[in-house]
Amino acid sequence: MIMLYVVLFFTFFSLFLYVLLGGADFGAGIVELFSSRGNRKLTRDTIYRVMGPIWEANHIWLIILIVILWIAFPSYFNIIIIYLHVPLTLVLLGITIRGVAFIFRHYDAVVDRSQVWYNRLFRIGSFITPVFLGMSFGTLVSGKIILTTDYSQIGFADIFLFPWLNVFTLLTGLFYAALCAFLASTLLIGETTGEVRKIYSRKSAIFTITLVLIGGAVLAYGYFTNMVFVKDFLQNTLSLAAIALSAILLLPLWQSIKKQYSMRTRILAGIQVLLVIFAAVNTHFPNLIITSTSELDLLAGAAPDSVIRVLGISLIIGGAVILPGLFHLMKSFNMIYPKKDLHQ
Repeated sequence: MIMLYVVLFFTFFSLFLYVLLGGADFGAGIVELFSSRGNRKLTRDTIYRVMGPIWEANHIWLIILIVILWIAFPSYFNIIIIYLHVPLTLVLLGITIRGVAFIFRHYDAVVDRSQVWYNRLFRIGSFITPVFLGMSFGTLVSGKIILTTDYSQIGFADIFLFPWLNVFTLLTGLFYAALCAFLASTLLIGETTGEVRKIYSRKSAIFTITLVLIGGAVLAYGYFTNMVFVKDFLQNTLSLAAIALSAILLLPLWQSIKKQYSMRTRILAGIQVLLVIFAAVNTHFPNLIITSTSELDLLAGAAPDSVIRVLGISLIIGGAVILPGLFHLMKSFNMIYPKKDLHQ
């Protein structure tokens, strides 16, 4: 039983770090996408300086999350891979496109029209990838997944397209994209100085407001369309408390953004992400997949105790190796301790 808690901890810890670090990674491209033409080169150069040494390390948490689901919770993994194979394929395509474009736009020795396409692909890939990731999560809790083994009786679109291609999932996708942009602009506050820092402070404030508005739209749409997840969310005391605390923390967050406090802003942004994930997961835990006919218990489909035990031990050992290495990597490139705050 103890090892099951260990596995659950690493499951949600990996999810948190991927949303936080991977989200900031994606958000850098979104910030560039929504920058003015005059600021795009500045943003591009800043992004490369900040992301260049560590961007590949961010995806390790997605890999760990997938491996944990595959080994520890195979029934959940099976549903996700089968019924979300279309948006997840688009996610992989987006990750590939932006990764290739990120490398080639900096290392291609020939400066010609191809550079324009590298930049466009990086920005587009950075935007669509978190959108499809958010849509995938929205699908899992939307109650629209149709579990069936007889694909001939129900159309392909009804099983594999419409559950993730609707207004609610699109809103959740845009919510995560806005969260990524907020994280990236907040990170960039600590990587710049002077007038440039003011630019990213303004962007962080704008994306914070965008995030709040889209989040409200998600809840409003779910409420008025009688979605089970949203209804239960609005009746869950702990989830509402987490969102209330998140709303309260917006005040010191905006104050930190206004005064360009880089470290304090990063900490508050990380807490915001943690509270949002907690509220979403706590609403229906352990029934984290809601289909058209039932709610599926994550723990009921867990692997045998012997498998959980070995996986738990492996995660503890792996965490002891990976986490210090990641900390050292980020510290080496000033990701832990950003540039000195202007007003501190």
